[in-house]
Amino acid sequence: MREAPGNVAGGLEDYFMHGLPAMLLSVDRQLTHLAPVDILILVLYFALVVFIGFYAKGQANTSEEFFLAGREMTAWIAGLSFVSANLGSLELMGWAGAAYQYGMLAAHCYWFGAIPAMLFLCIVMMHLYYISKTHSVPGYLQLRFGEGARALSAVSFALMTILMSGVNMYAMALVMKTVLGWNITFSIWVGAGTVALYVMLGGLRSAIINEVLQFVLIWAGAAMIPILGLIEAGGWKNLKAQIAVNVGTTDYGHMWSTLGHFRDNPMGVHWTGIVFGLGFVVSFGYWTTDFLVVQRVLSANNLRAAKMAPVIGAAFKMAVPFIVIVPGLLALAVLKNPDGSIMHLVPESVAAGTQGLHSYNEVLPLMLIRYCGPGLLGLGITALVAGFMSGMAGNVSAFSTVWTYDLYGAFINKKASDKHYVAMGRWSTVIGMLVSIGTAYLVMNAASIMDYVQALFSFFIAPLFGTVILGMLWKRATKAGGFWGLLAGTVGSISMFTWVLRDPTALRYIAMSPDARPMAENLYRALWSWSICVVVTVIVSLMTKATPLSELSGLVYGVTPIPDDGAKSLWQKPMFWAIVVIVVFFILNLMFW
Repeated sequence: MREAPGNVAGGLEDYFMHGLPAMLLSVDRQLTHLAPVDILILVLYFALVVFIGFYAKGQANTSEEFFLAGREMTAWIAGLSFVSANLGSLELMGWAGAAYQYGMLAAHCYWFGAIPAMLFLCIVMMHLYYISKTHSVPGYLQLRFGEGARALSAVSFALMTILMSGVNMYAMALVMKTVLGWNITFSIWVGAGTVALYVMLGGLRSAIINEVLQFVLIWAGAAMIPILGLIEAGGWKNLKAQIAVNVGTTDYGHMWSTLGHFRDNPMGVHWTGIVFGLGFVVSFGYWTTDFLVVQRVLSANNLRAAKMAPVIGAAFKMAVPFIVIVPGLLALAVLKNPDGSIMHLVPESVAAGTQGLHSYNEVLPLMLIRYCGPGLLGLGITALVAGFMSGMAGNVSAFSTVWTYDLYGAFINKKASDKHYVAMGRWSTVIGMLVSIGTAYLVMNAASIMDYVQALFSFFIAPLFGTVILGMLWKRATKAGGFWGLLAGTVGSISMFTWVLRDPTALRYIAMSPDARPMAENLYRALWSWSICVVVTVIVSLMTKATPLSELSGLVYGVTPIPDDGAKSLWQKPMFWAIVVIVVFFILNLMFW
């Protein structure tokens, strides 16, 4: 297996095990100072997002308005919010560092690991989500499989959102400390307080408006890096040539040609893991059943807008590698030490406590400082902050909805008034953010917490996708089958994770190769847990009494009349634009084969 740049052995385990959390261990490595105009831009941004919260407060008085923005969002707003909610710290900081380590292979997260699933949501699943009028994905499971499946998914999802919100919060504070020298605690509380305030005031409407603003800021601030970097490198062809010289291989510009064997690429993965583990189970699970992103689509003002939103999101998602992956690749060619030699970034575990070394995770800030002067630097830093706050807001608003509807309203207080549920939504936003602050501090004391967060993500997402897709497409799936399948898939995933954690040699059995690395284990574990869920659901369903067809109307294909989405011309049809997006998607994959 090839080594990562700087002769430090690569593997996504470096990121998951020693990534963002371990950065706290670094010595103070303040990289720059903001000019007054940069500080002004950052202050204006914080003031604007708070203003939006107060502005949206008057339109968040009912539960429909607070939790689903009154279902009044246009396709464009819902679509931009759909993709922006996913542009958090892991996207901006983590995968830029991953691109430095693994080249274009990291783009699979954005293309094969997202686009097909987003279009599947549009074409297949959006009909039933939207016409069922559910407030959440656990809410759909309650309608289809009963309270047991709802409770299991709601508890898992609530825990995952709180942990992920804390990670985004910590990552933002870390950037402020590393780049500007700000105190970690101060940055955490400022970010948390701002997000909690505008989500508490305006609910999902406020979160969506801010996510659209954050999307624009991210592109305005981050697009400068690849543009200026490609100019300095002399274009894409020259960039690849320089990377080949500096790294010693030409594979960093390819996505598929090195996936024939686990040992042929720095990720240590096989194409089956990318196609079936990432491209099918993980991505379909995330983009079609993770309520964090599905909630944004459910806010659309009609069925056609709800179907178009994922297509619009997919179109913009294809462009995200330009502002995340390209900077990581550029750093391999243009990032230099003061003496003019090529700078070699290292894992955070190596950089921590070592004066003068920078980690993979600092790629984006380092590139930002390289190309941006006063004013532009402030815009760039604000773009990073916007991305982190988008991740926080997305998670905490989703937590508030799932807690209020699927836990509090379902099991604690079933007969409260609508006004009471709105108040609970506001209070749970504050409480969720306070708990997130606790998880942010937990990250500080556990260098491997990201591995556990990613594991928790796979515990929940992979089996949930199996349950939801069977529920939508198979009439014979029963309530008992749905619950036990979801439970078996989740327990199976946790058991496999624990097995490999206690005995690393077990990785060869999970990923089916002695040459596999931890990233492959994550992908194959998701595939196995999905398979366990599906098999158990099918077996239990066939052994239990079928649900009457009259109870499945609006929940399952085959017994649900599919309404017209109102598209009259070809240009209005979501399917037409989905085909356009998928054609462009295949062309991009062929270009970087």
